Amino acid sequence: MVAYLISYVVSFLLARGGHNYLSGAVLLLAALWLYARDYWNTKNLIHLRGLFSLFWIGGQALACLKLSWLQGQWSWITWLCFALAYMGFWTVFETLCQIYGAGYDSHIRWRKFTGNPKPIFHIICMLTAVSVVMFTLEAVVLGYVPLFIRGVPHAYSEFHLTGVHYLTISCVLVPSLSVLYFHMEGGRGSERRELATAFMTLVALAIPILCVSRFQFVFGALLAGLVFISLQRRFSPWLLFGFLLFVIPVYLILSVARSHDVEYLNGIFEMKYAKMPIFITQPYMYIANNYDNFNCLVEVLPEHSFGLRGLFPLWALTGLKFKFPQLINFPIYVDKEELTTLTMFYDAYYDFGWVGVLFFSCLLGLAAYVLSVKLREMRNPVGYLLYAQMAAYLMLSFFTTWFSNTTTWFYLILTGLMAVYYHANEHRR
Repeated sequence: MVAYLISYVVSFLLARGGHNYLSGAVLLLAALWLYARDYWNTKNLIHLRGLFSLFWIGGQALACLKLSWLQGQWSWITWLCFALAYMGFWTVFETLCQIYGAGYDSHIRWRKFTGNPKPIFHIICMLTAVSVVMFTLEAVVLGYVPLFIRGVPHAYSEFHLTGVHYLTISCVLVPSLSVLYFHMEGGRGSERRELATAFMTLVALAIPILCVSRFQFVFGALLAGLVFISLQRRFSPWLLFGFLLFVIPVYLILSVARSHDVEYLNGIFEMKYAKMPIFITQPYMYIANNYDNFNCLVEVLPEHSFGLRGLFPLWALTGLKFKFPQLINFPIYVDKEELTTLTMFYDAYYDFGWVGVLFFSCLLGLAAYVLSVKLREMRNPVGYLLYAQMAAYLMLSFFTTWFSNTTTWFYLILTGLMAVYYHANEHRR
């Protein structure tokens, strides 16, 4: 933490002096150091605190480079909030490690997870079937499939039936469940079930492609990759290369399918270096501009919402948002209308200011600690999917307000139901 605080102060001073490249470089080195430290101690490539250190601080480092004309200097409150977001998480996590232990031995001593794979196969079948039926229903009612629409950049945004679309996108959990199934079978199971599982995995990945949802496709593939890593003793860098070789081309194809050509994107991103390749510009802005959107919120927010915005999943899942629209009538403050992705802590500040950011980060630290030390003790394989979800949310902490997002809670509830189903089947055995 001392190294982080020193780096943060140096980065802040460099940014105030207009040395943006140096400011970003200092924070990036701090992010790499903090991740490496957790990895060396735990030998866990996807240790939750390490991931949060790398991606939250690393994302801020990229934002500090100020490569777009949209990015300006942040207020001191913004800098304070970004620091509190990490300090609260780290302090709670480290305090619990000192009191109850870090669980390092459980990460180093790998054991092959065993159990009955049939309930996992049943879950894969049910999720795939429900997702296919709901996707078909949406396509019939709305009268189109987004992949086959041309010249409409936001076709996916309109492809929603209230309450139905959550079930459509439940397919993103199937690839990670398939990883669990094949790991538990270990090549000794029914060949027909294995072929069926492989087929349903392809179907589950096809639905986000048909919806032209780059995020859902990448999220499903990412969860599968994280579950796979969590089950391994060692992870080869070549597997990461293969993962990227699979995901990146599909991502680019979906960008074209959404009518997001280079000219369109460059017009939105307003890069200072106009000839910057789009494969650098797009990921950069999807990371960096979110921190500037947070700064925009800090500078223009007229009053706090005192929990109403953060409780949006409750208003949505209970239907109260339709009866009392004032519960969700809070504008979003961003630098540019087209760039609406936010950081994980956007709504925490919207609700309670810097106090909300600190409190929320402490809760995240608590949840991350529990999952980190319990990973190798899990008897229910669905627990690995829960760990993977938390890892994904911390990796993409720069992207959106995960825990005030209804879809996130739908996935968590669905994961809980799957865990109960597996436990009930094992108990009957």
